[in-house]
Amino acid sequence: MDSNVLVLGYGAVGQATVAHLLDKGYAVCVAQRKQPAHLPAGVHFKACDVLNAASVKDCLEGFEQLVVAIGFEYTTQTWQHHWPIAMRHLVDASCLLGLRVVFVDNLYMYGPQTLPLTEDMSLTSHPGKPAVRAEITRIWEDAVRTKGLRFTALRAPDFFGPKVLLSQFGQVVFGNLAKGQTAQFLVPIDQAHDFAYVPDIARAVALLLEAPDADFGQVWHMPSAPTATARQLVDIGASSLGATPKVFSFPLWALRLLGLFLPIAKELWAMRFHWDRPYRVNADKFTKRFAFKPTPFSESMVATAKSFASDR
Repeated sequence: MDSNVLVLGYGAVGQATVAHLLDKGYAVCVAQRKQPAHLPAGVHFKACDVLNAASVKDCLEGFEQLVVAIGFEYTTQTWQHHWPIAMRHLVDASCLLGLRVVFVDNLYMYGPQTLPLTEDMSLTSHPGKPAVRAEITRIWEDAVRTKGLRFTALRAPDFFGPKVLLSQFGQVVFGNLAKGQTAQFLVPIDQAHDFAYVPDIARAVALLLEAPDADFGQVWHMPSAPTATARQLVDIGASSLGATPKVFSFPLWALRLLGLFLPIAKELWAMRFHWDRPYRVNADKFTKRFAFKPTPFSESMVATAKSFASDR
């Protein structure tokens, strides 16, 4: 395996990926605009501005594989401007330097669906964030087809994990419950919905880094534990805290009004098709290819809830 890996982005997924790769003996470097306050021993850092082509090329120089785990401010306007520029820069530099790329992606590019999501679904023209994700998918797919780029996308649903503050089960849910307060959701909690565990995503990234080139140039869906509702999952985590879960969730229609005052509510309203119907992701392709078993919620939700209790 190629052991010289650059992890671009050091949010929740980037941190978990770096930790897992270190455990497996990889030489790892982290890159983003600003150096994180704390990096594990032995992990190097390179500054990288993905909106600057020269910065991207300089950052990727000398590496064999790249994990892209970046994120931008969760607004449609920011995504429309930043994501296409960043993807073109990453694709161009990777083609020039010959890197293999694992892109930790989401599932917005399919738009509103009523069936479980599969890798062969068409890209959407649904406006806003879904159209942006479809556009950047076409950018890397075109480079795979015309320039021989070795690129693969791991598409994950909403993720959660220990001390992941901004997840659906983060600070205002298990963080609140750990303090005896009410868990707060801005989305409905009684729809069946798939959620991915961040440490599982890190394991899946490592499997793709170790995979042959034949597994690149395509899309993989991230396996999750069996579909459940957010209410069921809160109950699992709350039980481990010895707490009776007190939960408040806004009705979906209220997001439209709340969005007049709260920007994130406006963005969630635009993506309401993730929450107004069952949201299921078919990940059979990855599960079969890599014999992958996601962590059961009986373990992952307990670990997540207890991580917030430990901060008290």
